[in-house]
Amino acid sequence: MLHDVIVVGAGPVGSTLALALADGGLDVVVLDARNAGESPRGDRSLALSHGARLILERLGVWDRLAAMPNGVTPITRIDISQAGGFGQMQLAAEDEGIVALGYVVSYRALQSVLDDALAGTGMALRHGVAAISAGGTPACAAVGLDNEEKELLLGRLAVVADGTGAAVAGMARRRHDYRQVALVASVWRATPHAGLAYERFTPSGPIALLPEGDHYGLVWTVDPDRARELLELDDAAFLAQLALHFGSRTGGFTRVSERRTFPLVLEFAWQSAGARCVALGNAAQTLHPVAGQGFNVGLRDAWELSAIILDNPRETLGDHAMLQRYLRGRRADRIAGIAFTHGLVGLFGNDLPFVRWPRGLALTLLDAVPVAKHAFTRAVLFGLR
Repeated sequence: MLHDVIVVGAGPVGSTLALALADGGLDVVVLDARNAGESPRGDRSLALSHGARLILERLGVWDRLAAMPNGVTPITRIDISQAGGFGQMQLAAEDEGIVALGYVVSYRALQSVLDDALAGTGMALRHGVAAISAGGTPACAAVGLDNEEKELLLGRLAVVADGTGAAVAGMARRRHDYRQVALVASVWRATPHAGLAYERFTPSGPIALLPEGDHYGLVWTVDPDRARELLELDDAAFLAQLALHFGSRTGGFTRVSERRTFPLVLEFAWQSAGARCVALGNAAQTLHPVAGQGFNVGLRDAWELSAIILDNPRETLGDHAMLQRYLRGRRADRIAGIAFTHGLVGLFGNDLPFVRWPRGLALTLLDAVPVAKHAFTRAVLFGLR
């Protein structure tokens, strides 16, 4: 049997693509490594841009997500500054004529509403099935399954959105290890956050505080040795160390919980498509969390691929011309997202005097020049193209 589209991975990016195709009259099969009804093993915070919200609204899931307890927290203002130097910038939603600059979303809540919406489409969903290979020939795509039968699914187009891209045949990936980790935690301060997020650049790397429910989600970039030291501190000592980087900007911290770390790397496929096969989201590019671009780039991957699929005749799905059209359309946004996050880490992740002054000047000018500030904000809201 030849399917039109095989979607490998039913996480947020794969589900977004599948939902966008639901009314297209296509034979779509979605592979989900989780068992039916199984929730994600852990929760984490996702930074969604205003543009990402628009995508979820078009899929009909935003209102359900926003109605979930602590499912969505709006970011109405962002305070950007650097430690040990001058220069700061304030972004405000009201300056752009919108309700929020972005949103902090619970991964578990988002996955839950996407699962429910996908189940309601009647689309073919295969649970408890992982792909071990994905490739293709000019004739068709082939996805090998990790089941007892070692089944091979055939389709016009295979879309890999499983978060790793490891199954994609012949897709070379470039990797840069930042030799740093992100220490994440939930922190509370003495006064309500009122939708204010912080991005603080320090000599060791950026620190982000994202408003979430009644607290902040912390993402603190440090080297592995420093991370181990911070994890071993008691809560009071940890909060004291965090406060040193913010001074009086946040009003002081009162509580911390759920400290953990994960390594930081940049990994991407320069060409995210091959013969009858294309990778989306983290399977195509895994970005540093600074500026919260990675997940939003992945959602745009899915949305724009769905538009091209629906705009092409069935017999041309997955052919070279269709995939090249997708790659051309996504190239500028992908490259800009990669360069923007990697450049921020390089520009703000050291304390050399000849870098500290130019970056302080850059922040000051961005804040003082309305046209430049507006352009920067729109890039954060809708992508960098």
